[in-house]
Amino acid sequence: MKFFPSRKPNKTRSEMYGAEPLRLQRPEQLERLESETYDILIVGGGVTGAYAALDASLRGYRVALIEKSDFASGTSSKSSKMVHGGLRYIEQGNLGLVRHSLLERQRMRRNARHLVQRLPFLFPVLDKNGVFDKRMSSAFESLLWTYDLAGGWREGILHQKLTPAEVLSHCPTLKEEQLSGGFMYFDARVDDARLTLALVRTAAFHGATVTNHAEVIETTRDQHGKVNGAIVYADAREIRVKARVVIMATGVWLRDWNGLKKGEASPLNIRPAKGVHVAIPWMKIRNDCTVTIPVAGRSRRATITRWGNVSYLGTTDEDYQGDLNDVHCNRTELDFLLEGANSALKTDLRPEDVVGSIAGCRPLVGVAGGKTVEMKRNHEIRVSADGLITIVGGKLTTSRHMAEETIDAASKILGRKKACSTKTAYLLGAAGYDPQAILASGGLSAHLGERYGTEAHFVSDIIQADPSLMKPIVAGLPYTEAEVVYAVRHELASTVDDVLSRRIRARLMARDASASAAERVGEILQQELRLHPEHVAKQVASYQAAIKHEKSMLMGTSE
Repeated sequence: MKFFPSRKPNKTRSEMYGAEPLRLQRPEQLERLESETYDILIVGGGVTGAYAALDASLRGYRVALIEKSDFASGTSSKSSKMVHGGLRYIEQGNLGLVRHSLLERQRMRRNARHLVQRLPFLFPVLDKNGVFDKRMSSAFESLLWTYDLAGGWREGILHQKLTPAEVLSHCPTLKEEQLSGGFMYFDARVDDARLTLALVRTAAFHGATVTNHAEVIETTRDQHGKVNGAIVYADAREIRVKARVVIMATGVWLRDWNGLKKGEASPLNIRPAKGVHVAIPWMKIRNDCTVTIPVAGRSRRATITRWGNVSYLGTTDEDYQGDLNDVHCNRTELDFLLEGANSALKTDLRPEDVVGSIAGCRPLVGVAGGKTVEMKRNHEIRVSADGLITIVGGKLTTSRHMAEETIDAASKILGRKKACSTKTAYLLGAAGYDPQAILASGGLSAHLGERYGTEAHFVSDIIQADPSLMKPIVAGLPYTEAEVVYAVRHELASTVDDVLSRRIRARLMARDASASAAERVGEILQQELRLHPEHVAKQVASYQAAIKHEKSMLMGTSE
């Protein structure tokens, strides 16, 4: 693995060569935030901000990344978790975006190989009432050939034409009536929250200061009116952060505040588009790939993707004007998705079957009018007269490229041209990782490998030191108590929600069971961080209340 020097690293020599895991401690990060002067301050700890922090740190800049909640707590943990070119972008005539997205997909497959896996997509062909019928199958196959030639071939396998029996072998619950065959092509998937976290940790490895639960309450300016930092509120105190360049990478939150003044409209025409997914026990579907299904009354197709012991169904794509801090799947959206699934499958899915849900808003850039699903997923970077940089739009797959262009813009302000190296830079845990060998080993080794890559042995070291921590933390899921300990010591997890919603994905995969596990997670947080019992009790109660609210919104029982 090639490592790049940083001006003030968060690592020792032994950590650099893998003897010890990178240990991130909140007090140390806040102390650096207060005492150092940065070249670049990045506001927003989603995937775009995290990639920008990594890019800047690899170029040798002094960089700080701050997030008001937790890393990936917004849109970047609530996506479809797909790393793809986007077939429908070809249908929209945006072949350039497809070609570039497929190139970025392969870069991510290489640089985060422990997190990004191949994902087969299955399109059933029905005689009628399908995603498309037999009359359209030839045209669709031409579309797949275009996709392959645009870059799909980089996955090492081209699309395939399937018989009805082959289609059913991948999803036996599909209704056989009218089924005349299908097509399969290949993209990739990723745990979006863990990808973002890996980016943050890799940026810290290369010298960046990274802090969650730290909110920017004001951007500051010098006597000439140029941006020179920000006032950050963290741990009940205000911190003055000094930086030559400030980048706002807060996604849809730019709609409400663009870093200039609270309440001032953003100049970037942010148009949030709400998307939801619901998780269903895998045994109800039994799919081994992503299955595309028709949904009556809508032009966009729905998908059902397996992830561990659940299959998640989504997504919607509608304008959202509500509170960006309180976005949830509601009963109308749930019924809409279940209706589509029940029309395509030989199963009776009911609201009570849903074990988890996520809802987030895509940060689209464009004027009002028309459907959000028809809007292009391009990004926009703007440099204001006072030097403030804003980046918004795009999609998870192209986040590396978005970050590159953003740091290029920052470099112009700094007057220091430095080359980007993220095209070939491994994330922590990726270099030397062999997915086939690890998955073949099965059991705990495979589980940890898919989450931590070559750093998995650091988690098993915790288990070796205290075998009692091998116990599952959430009933019915493979996550261990040792992973909670690791999250606190090495991944800046400081709340129950940090752990259960993003360090492990229990809130999506087993919502009610995660609420039951909240108390034990709180106990581990208390032991590791020496928190006051009353503080921990409030965290547990807050998480359980959030679960109750999420469930009431989903079931339509909220007042």
